[in-house]
Amino acid sequence: MDQNENEMEQGPERRYYARPKFCAFCGDKNMAIDYKMADLLRRYVTDDGKIRPRRQTGTCAKHQRILASAVKRARHIGLLPFSGGMPDNER
Repeated sequence: MDQNENEMEQGPERRYYARPKFCAFCGDKNMAIDYKMADLLRRYVTDDGKIRPRRQTGTCAKHQRILASAVKRARHIGLLPFSGGMPDNER
């Protein structure tokens, strides 16, 4: 009984709430998504070569679709690899 009483006296646990992510492309109207900007597109691709989901990047649905097609175009041209590439120890 003493243990239950001690738990009730402490009160509710504090929960961590993450900051809401915002779309970087909506915030900066001058920033355009282009398939030729490989440095920008690499931030939205994992080490394995997969496109990062919206919940990780914080982009809105409209810009995520544009971003995905730009990554696919850059892959097709050869600016981005389809897969993660070779590991560091094999280079």
